[in-house]
Amino acid sequence: MSTFICRLPHPSGAPRLAVKDLIDVAGVPTTCGSRVVAEGATAAAADAACLAGARAAGAALVGKANCSELAFSPIGTNPWFGDPVNPRDPERIPGGSSSGSAVAVADGEADVALGTDTGGSIRIPAACCGVVGLKTTVGRVSVAGVWPLAPSFDSVGPLATTVAGVVLGMRWLEPGFAPATGLRGRVGRLRLPADRAVDGAVDDALRASGLEVVAVTLPGWDDAAAAGATILLAEAAAADAALLPRLDELDPLVAARLAAGRDLDPASLAAARSIGSAWRRACARALHDLDALALPTLRQPPPRLGAATVAGLTANTRPVNVAGLPALALPVPGPAPIPVSLQLVGAMGAEATLVALGHIIEAAPAA
Repeated sequence: MSTFICRLPHPSGAPRLAVKDLIDVAGVPTTCGSRVVAEGATAAAADAACLAGARAAGAALVGKANCSELAFSPIGTNPWFGDPVNPRDPERIPGGSSSGSAVAVADGEADVALGTDTGGSIRIPAACCGVVGLKTTVGRVSVAGVWPLAPSFDSVGPLATTVAGVVLGMRWLEPGFAPATGLRGRVGRLRLPADRAVDGAVDDALRASGLEVVAVTLPGWDDAAAAGATILLAEAAAADAALLPRLDELDPLVAARLAAGRDLDPASLAAARSIGSAWRRACARALHDLDALALPTLRQPPPRLGAATVAGLTANTRPVNVAGLPALALPVPGPAPIPVSLQLVGAMGAEATLVALGHIIEAAPAA
């Protein structure tokens, strides 16, 4: 049962919702994809706050989706509960940490799935599995009842096979949500090192959309990625401090990252937070007359199993978390077997604009 850590009985006919196993569901233990956590986990007394809208709308909760242990790996594999299998290509990683959430919608086992995104954990599996994923603005969706990883970056958001499915997920998270109208129709194309075919697919999709595309520069991207790594490691070690004495019982990648966070010196963390503050201002300036920035979600096609690295997967996503901004990852035509993923990054609170742009790009004819 690699896609789900547990399945839940549900009525037929209602829209189906899968929930990442960081998010409390009343009556079900939250294990965070961890054997150590599962040992002491008891049934949650109440739903996480982010499930209130879905419950009120009558969504059918189909199960707790698998994930990277403690949501602390972008690869998406899990040594304790099995690896979610990428339905586009079983030889490639599913992407993490919300791997089970992405696989559940890609496989048709859920109409919408909820994931969390701290350094790319919704957008990376969306890219790897050829689905749509929305990272929300930090603080927009309540994380009460959600296991923390790095509280200054953590966000909850939906995944689905289409932009319309993501809009449904946002309506469950925030009743009344709707795509924006009156767009500028202007996006800034940000160029970073990338595979030529990936970059070309993004350019083709933007060209086909009819949107005005302007070149933009945003110095400091790599510095923001490095600062984000430092902050994430430090906050994760604090959030999961109770597990530090049991590192040898965790996924070795997760254990190494927690140990690195534990050993960080305060001066390094303070410097990273200073870089993060400057980066947020720089991103706001870059977006002031644009609907969004556009760039690939991943710099290369999804890696094969055993060939992925944290830095390689998060290079285009983690700086967005440092800025606290929303971002939409959506598939566009590209080299088979997995579509290329286009990432749209918006200003604070601009989720409605991003899904409106997503509808336009999704509906455009293939170039």
